[in-house]
Amino acid sequence: MISKIKNPLAPMFFASLAGGMGWGIRGQYGHETGAMLAGLLVALVLVYFFAHQFNPINIAKAVALSTVAIGFGGAMTYGQTLGLTQDLPLIGNLAALRWGLIGTFIKGAIWIGFFGLFLGLGLGGKRYTLFEVLLILFVSIFFLYLGIYILNEPFNPGNKELPSIYFSDDWYWEPGENLKPRREQWGGLLFALAFLFSYIGFIKKDILARNMTLWGMLAGGLGFTLGQSVQAFHAWNMDQIKNGLLASIYPFINWWNMMEITFGVVFACIIALGLWYNRNHISSNSDNSSFQISVKEESFLLVVHIIALLTWNFTSFSTFDWFADRAITMGVIPIIAIMGGRMWPFLICLPITALPIAGKTLRFLAYRNSEISVLIGWIVYFIIPMILISWFCLKLSRKQNDDTGGIKFIRYTLGINIIFYFVMNWAFFSWPWPWVDWTARTPSGIIFIFCTISILLLITYYDPKNEKWKYRKFFNF
Repeated sequence: MISKIKNPLAPMFFASLAGGMGWGIRGQYGHETGAMLAGLLVALVLVYFFAHQFNPINIAKAVALSTVAIGFGGAMTYGQTLGLTQDLPLIGNLAALRWGLIGTFIKGAIWIGFFGLFLGLGLGGKRYTLFEVLLILFVSIFFLYLGIYILNEPFNPGNKELPSIYFSDDWYWEPGENLKPRREQWGGLLFALAFLFSYIGFIKKDILARNMTLWGMLAGGLGFTLGQSVQAFHAWNMDQIKNGLLASIYPFINWWNMMEITFGVVFACIIALGLWYNRNHISSNSDNSSFQISVKEESFLLVVHIIALLTWNFTSFSTFDWFADRAITMGVIPIIAIMGGRMWPFLICLPITALPIAGKTLRFLAYRNSEISVLIGWIVYFIIPMILISWFCLKLSRKQNDDTGGIKFIRYTLGINIIFYFVMNWAFFSWPWPWVDWTARTPSGIIFIFCTISILLLITYYDPKNEKWKYRKFFNF
């Protein structure tokens, strides 16, 4: 099926809103699972424009695959990379600024490259066997460790031994400082992405996946670099900005969060343009699955993954953390279950991605800050939301093969998710309404309000089939 959309501006604009909000929220919730919520929102907006003709199961598979894949890049450390462009001792050091932005571009390109690859894989209509998927996933893990060994070793900070290509704190830039360099693994992820790109693009000849990988790398590289340029510009010109046009709201601007929002806006805008440019390669898999696993197998994989996910996010078990922090290792079960399952695609689109976000919101509000009682926190921020989201998931999955139900599935899934993540983050931000005393959360909060309202208006009033705005009832199953 070929998307007939003629103008890329609408998908670029609304994908940017989803990306800006999602990536801006991501920072509160951690690298991998936080990135997944951003990928989920962007992917849902993209399929609303470009794949609404598909049935729900095909849409859910594409969204779920890209949601899982965007989490892979979250395994990379980048705080010290950004520090090279803005830390006080390095202000004025153009070489450090340049090196930091090069590292930022590389890491951003890898991060969103995975998103583009799996989005293209989900929308390209190619069939994959179970053996084939297992093979490429495990070989990609081999390349992950190979890349770490080649590009991210040696790493022995005690003896000041660091990799020759290193984008974190380095005595080269600050020779007299007591630094704590971080272990990088961007080289491993780069090798894994290169292998997947080579296999899927040139052996499997999946044109959409191949092209969207390149668009994703461009989107992530430019997005992260431009986002950090905003923050670095502030660090290098703090006095001028403080006393300039932004003087009245300057004390309330969270520049780190502005970097994240900018990153999300730019990468989503470019990836939407790339998908529009490659829209002729979008195709559904008519039998809905390259291979199928049984309900028992789906259930078993679900139990294993939920236990692993909760262990990874809410406990500290060093041996397991070493395994899970490679990220791709945590993606093996979901990718197999999404491609071969009937419920897993819907579970990723709704409760599985929401689970760690609800849990981290509860932990922050009820356990770390005691803003609410533990009992109220469990009921309001975890039990009720997860029950409602799970119920919607079951409801929407019942018509997974309805050839006319794709657009309804997207509207409800996107609406539920945008409201859920806005509310979770709003509580995390301590309800920063613009009419109460402003805090460092208020400017970002205003942006998120605009993004949420705009996307809700999109799914309520915009008809992507005819590229027209018209009224439709939202809450109507």
